Amino acid sequence: MRKVLLSFVVLSLTAIPALAGKYNKAISVGDQAPTFSGLPAVSNGDDTSLSLSDLKEDVIVLVFLANHCPVVQAYEDRLIDFTRDYKDKGVRVVGISVNDIEMDKIPGIKKYTKDHKSNYIYGYDESQATGRAYGATNTPQFFVLDKERKIRYTGTLDDSQREDKVTKTYLRAAVDAVLKGEKPEVEETRPQGCGVKYKN
Repeated sequence: MRKVLLSFVVLSLTAIPALAGKYNKAISVGDQAPTFSGLPAVSNGDDTSLSLSDLKEDVIVLVFLANHCPVVQAYEDRLIDFTRDYKDKGVRVVGISVNDIEMDKIPGIKKYTKDHKSNYIYGYDESQATGRAYGATNTPQFFVLDKERKIRYTGTLDDSQREDKVTKTYLRAAVDAVLKGEKPEVEETRPQGCGVKYKN
């Protein structure tokens, strides 16, 4: 009887799925980054296409965005500054929207990037597959990918939506570590911002 019960317990434990990450149910730090290709995008006001395989930089910073989101808007200047500060260090910033909202689709992206003078490539995934693959739940939500395109950090840019209250710059610290071939001290933080609008 004891052997039977023991077998049942072992089978029950192995059947329980583990959470992928502390704050992310789809991926965890160290995983290979989900790929994406052929997304319509805007770069410096021009129409283009966005594919992970076309990005050759050593580090990719992928951020899920939503034009309508006031938190994204609050972070825009910081995102522009980050893109400028790291563009010559082998770092590429890539924005993706997956929201099923007109303002967050390509026409809205064109207007948003023009109005804000955004300096990063910004794509739209109508299928929402990219957001689901990365477990994106909020905007803005960041993912740092290393040269092998493994995820090295996921979460928020810093510790406050108010720039004057920031004390910890998680994204910059993570990217600096990855550029040095080191492990970021903080690898995952809770994403903050507006919820991603997924289709049912």
